[in-house]
Amino acid sequence: MTSIPTLRKILKQNKTIAVVGLSAKWHRPSFFAAKYMQEHGYQVIPVNPNYEEILGEKCYPDLKSIPQEVDIVDLFQRSETAVDYAHQAIAINAKVLWLQLGVVNEEAKQVAEEHNIQVVMDRCVKIEHARLFGGLNFIGVDTKVITSIRNKVISN
Repeated sequence: MTSIPTLRKILKQNKTIAVVGLSAKWHRPSFFAAKYMQEHGYQVIPVNPNYEEILGEKCYPDLKSIPQEVDIVDLFQRSETAVDYAHQAIAINAKVLWLQLGVVNEEAKQVAEEHNIQVVMDRCVKIEHARLFGGLNFIGVDTKVITSIRNKVISN
């Protein structure tokens, strides 16, 4: 299991996220998570062969088609596809392979880690960002993270 300090470091140091399986449907978890990360200063690169654009960003059919560096490969796919995406993450020199909630694959983890890629499994990038950087407690969720950093007050 990835520690809180490690998650915090990953999310502070890596600002470009290729979201594999990102849907253009607003009610899908991938869209909600990507939109949140985009609104919090991350560059989101959609990876889905079914769309040309999502969230105002050009959509790519696969990871190798992305013409720039990618820090995090965020996987919204079935667990059994994770090994293939681990190899693709290696090929594009990604720094982190992030497997979303419900996505667990030990072989993919081993493959990625053998190539010095950090792996986060069975966690949501949006939830972890909100939990660690002050978004969940704003709506009354007890995150179990103690900090002296105050959240920005939003007023109309």
